[in-house]
Amino acid sequence: MSKTVIATDRAPAAIGPYSQAVRVGNLVFTAGQGPLDPSTGHIVSGGVREQTVRTFENLKAVLEEAGTSLDRVVKATVFLKDLNDFATMNAVYASYFADAEEGLPARTTVEVARLPRDILVEIEMIAEA
Repeated sequence: MSKTVIATDRAPAAIGPYSQAVRVGNLVFTAGQGPLDPSTGHIVSGGVREQTVRTFENLKAVLEEAGTSLDRVVKATVFLKDLNDFATMNAVYASYFADAEEGLPARTTVEVARLPRDILVEIEMIAEA
């Protein structure tokens, strides 16, 4: 299968040797996205709610650039700095999938010791193209 690199300026540029997403066949694999404002490169102000919203907006932009959308996500992995933030993150997460016609994606959520730039949340997804 061929691999297509996905890049958009509507999400933060990669800050290392990786792609924002890669499409292989009919699947799109996103890199972990965090709460960076794509226009400034800075972490959005606020807590886990604001950071989760920005993270989802970045993921939406990457998925759209790949020709897909949140509606076609089949798997999500959520990394939280503090699992005590789960309920807040989960409420934002649920709002982005409220209209999921084909069911909700599978998901794993884990607490991690530290995330890049000390962000509070990072999410990666796999979507059908």
